[in-house]
Amino acid sequence: MKHRVVSLRVPVPAQDVLIALFITVMQVQGTIVRNVGEVVQRPLSDLGNLGYVLLVVSGVVVVVRRRWPVLVFVTAALASLVYYGLDFPDGPGWLGLFVALYTVAAYGDGRRSLVIAGVATSVLAIGWLVAAADIEPRAAVGWVYFRIGASVMSAALGESVRSRQVIAAEAQERAELAERTREKEARARVDAERLRIAREVHDTVAHAIAIINVQSGVTAHVLDRKPEVAREALRAIEQTSSRALHEMRAILGVLRDDGDDNDGRVPYPGLGQIDELAAKARAAGLDIELKESSSAAPLPSAVGGAAYRILQESITNVIRHVGPTRVTVALNHGTEALEIRVTDEGRHAAPGHGSAGPHLPARHQPGTGGSAQPGRGILGMRERCQLLGGELDAGPLPGGGFEVSARLPLAPTGRSL
Repeated sequence: MKHRVVSLRVPVPAQDVLIALFITVMQVQGTIVRNVGEVVQRPLSDLGNLGYVLLVVSGVVVVVRRRWPVLVFVTAALASLVYYGLDFPDGPGWLGLFVALYTVAAYGDGRRSLVIAGVATSVLAIGWLVAAADIEPRAAVGWVYFRIGASVMSAALGESVRSRQVIAAEAQERAELAERTREKEARARVDAERLRIAREVHDTVAHAIAIINVQSGVTAHVLDRKPEVAREALRAIEQTSSRALHEMRAILGVLRDDGDDNDGRVPYPGLGQIDELAAKARAAGLDIELKESSSAAPLPSAVGGAAYRILQESITNVIRHVGPTRVTVALNHGTEALEIRVTDEGRHAAPGHGSAGPHLPARHQPGTGGSAQPGRGILGMRERCQLLGGELDAGPLPGGGFEVSARLPLAPTGRSL
């Protein structure tokens, strides 16, 4: 059986009505009861029942204390000064005043509300003490000090409540800000990972398709005349496509939670696979020369991976836009940075290349190395360098050909994905 939780909380306006009604009854009835059988200097019914009016006004005005706290407090304070200044009998006629003073401090802004409460309490204390100058018996003056002390305590209680509310609101705001910051950081990490996967997919697919395109062109060109060459080209297509599928599986594997496919993933590409990359490029018709200085220490994985992708994209651009030519790849392992330089000599600079293998069809434009205008490939390479705090330059050479040069710090200073 389900039990419903019923809220018994009274609405705020109804609370204030009940409080005002209670205070009004207590002030009037309490004053009457306290002075039964005593001779008072001025009864409540004197001056046209002015005593009753002052007690009722200072109680009823509490109804609107949340909306106009200062006005309610001023009304209650004036009523108290007039009441005791005219020597009406003492009693609990200060309840409305204390509630109004508490409200000023609790719903104020801190400094200004405390100034109002302090000045008003001082004025009330002076007025009460002056009104009690000739009070008899003299022991009754203790009630004056009680009213002064209770006024101070009411203001202090209101300020305490206000401070706790401010602290709670600030804590809530900080929690909401922290939540928004966590969501923003999570979105940024997701976007960064999406961008990383997009780069990896672009590099893998573009390189594989470029080589497959070249080899398929060779196959179509020599299929009838040189079946052995065509067979080698088809074998290269098979190996390239298989390797691309494995790399794609490794790249996209982060999107799956399966743990049993880890054994089938290929290692993350790095400079250790540069010889394999060069062999694929030679099979596509490039004459590649590798120049690599000795490295005293292993490269960080992020630097090695970025270097491999830059080399892969540079060679892919040569295959796509130039065709068979001579390419020089220089790697300089420094103590602070890895320097990469990929230079091709352009289509016109490969006069003896016809004997090494068939040329590509005429769709490859001669005379330039790489693309004259930076495309997504060059932009992706530059972004990889910037993420590691490095820099990349790419452009045509004065004598023909194209050059890509990059510098990757061994201690990355940029943003990591």
